[in-house]
Amino acid sequence: MENKRLKTKVTNVVSFVPNGDYYYNKALKAIERDEMDKAYKFIKRAADLSPDDAHVLLQYGILEMELQNFEHAYELIHTAYSLEPNESEIIFMMAEVSGCMGHIADAQKYAAQYLDMEPNGTYTEDASEILEFVDYVGEDMDDMEEFDGAKHVAQEKARRHMEQGDFKTAIEMLEQIIEEYPDLWNAYNNLALAYFYVGEAEQARALLYRVLRENQGNLHALCNLAVFAYYEKSSEELNELVGLLKKIQPFDWENRYKLGATFALIGQYEDAYKWLRSMSKKGYDGEPGFYFWLAQSAYFSGHETIAKEAWKMLIQLDPSKEGMEPWANGEGSILRNSAENHRDFIIRQLTDEHQSSRLFGMFLLKRSAHKQEIVAHPSILNVSNFTAIEKLCLAYALDYDFSNGSKEEKQFLRFMEVAEQITEVNDSISLEVAQVLSTWFALGEIAFEQGYSFKNSAALAAAVEYSFHVALENKVTKKAVAGKYNISTATLSKYNDELYEFVPSDFE
Repeated sequence: MENKRLKTKVTNVVSFVPNGDYYYNKALKAIERDEMDKAYKFIKRAADLSPDDAHVLLQYGILEMELQNFEHAYELIHTAYSLEPNESEIIFMMAEVSGCMGHIADAQKYAAQYLDMEPNGTYTEDASEILEFVDYVGEDMDDMEEFDGAKHVAQEKARRHMEQGDFKTAIEMLEQIIEEYPDLWNAYNNLALAYFYVGEAEQARALLYRVLRENQGNLHALCNLAVFAYYEKSSEELNELVGLLKKIQPFDWENRYKLGATFALIGQYEDAYKWLRSMSKKGYDGEPGFYFWLAQSAYFSGHETIAKEAWKMLIQLDPSKEGMEPWANGEGSILRNSAENHRDFIIRQLTDEHQSSRLFGMFLLKRSAHKQEIVAHPSILNVSNFTAIEKLCLAYALDYDFSNGSKEEKQFLRFMEVAEQITEVNDSISLEVAQVLSTWFALGEIAFEQGYSFKNSAALAAAVEYSFHVALENKVTKKAVAGKYNISTATLSKYNDELYEFVPSDFE
């Protein structure tokens, strides 16, 4: 059908104030000039400003079809259809997008409806071709059923709100969906996730248990329970669920993807890689999330070439992920065993009751391959309860530009520089280095609160490492540690004495 479905008629009157019509017309002009990137930007803005304008939504949906984003295209065009169900062009586009989605019965229904309305219309030939195709494949598709578009669109809208972190709206929508469709188990599962992410863990679990009672063996419910157990640190329950999930051998794409993504999220990378890689080998053409989890599981199970191939596919689908690769903070297997790439350890630090541990967790987060995933999780980092220094540390982890910082920010950066010195001198954050860093954050937190200046970062890093080894009665000399940090033994002794002032009284 080429690009004739893309509108070329432009009105002559444009509002002085940029509104939906203004951006809609700019999109149509961009289409005329074949500037599709600009057209997409303008039509998206028009839809934001005029979310109830059927023609804007239709044009947006057509552009999404051109980009093969069929799920979103269907949502947009179906919404336009619900607003103007008697508009012949919208009805034809419902036939077109239904065919793209594989909903053959719907494609047939809407194409026939269009031909009844417009026997000599713009899309008559295309509608006839759709009916011919349905007749051709119909012999092998005796069980064709009409697709419940309203139900699908409602679920997609709820899912989109969840992805955007708007869990309150998602919960309202999903509650309404399950009231209308009491056997729609996917809606229950998504509602359980939404409740969990807003802190209603008991309600979330109750929903999943209901699903398992009424739809025994529901894989999505079992996977979600595993995710809950993982984040709640319920080790015994998690081990039982992981053992059960490892016995399941799903055949269809949806369940393989859910199982693989769940294994990846809870750190079972070998099992995650097995299922996700099996899908890619068999030609599965996934969404961005699929390639994200495939790259993660491949990288952390030692399949770096596959990981990079998957990430390349992800970037093609979602360029915003550029620079967020699991290996972006360092190449090679040496870093895979470093503390910053142990997700469970980082999460334990970030959720610890002691502020110094949380600061250490955010320091690790800055260089972690799991940063994007952890930051995106709605309950791990409770920013609303952060203290001032925690907010500074999170900004540091997220690479905030402190170039024009206040006096307090400059003091904070000197505090962080000591941790950076310890990390740099020791090459990677082994278990022992992690313990040194943990000691530093415990002492440095107190020093920061007392206004300490952190003048010599190398000397402070040497002092905390030396003090750590002395406390464990390890055989180490001041000369050796001072040489490691390129300072004199006298300087180490001076800063060791200064550091001692911040040791809590109950540890002396």
